[in-house]
Amino acid sequence: MKRLILIQLVVLICGTLFAWYNFTREMIDYLNARACTLGCADAGTNPFLTPCFGGAVFFTLALVLSILIFLKSRKEMQ
Repeated sequence: MKRLILIQLVVLICGTLFAWYNFTREMIDYLNARACTLGCADAGTNPFLTPCFGGAVFFTLALVLSILIFLKSRKEMQ
C-alpha cells in the first residue's frame, strides 16, 4: 500500500508541475498581449478563467491531500 501511495505522490508532483508550467506560459502570453500558444484559451482571455488554471488548482489540491496521506501512512508504519 505504501508503494502505491508513493507512486500516486510522484504522479501528482509531475502533474502539478506540468499544470503550473502551462498556466505560467499562458499568463506570460496574456501579459505580453500575445495569443495563447497552448490552446487553453482565446487571445485576450483572462488566464484565471481558463481550464489550465482550474486544472492546476485541482492538481495542487490533490497533491496536498496525497502528501497528507503519505505522511500519515508513513507515521502509522513506524
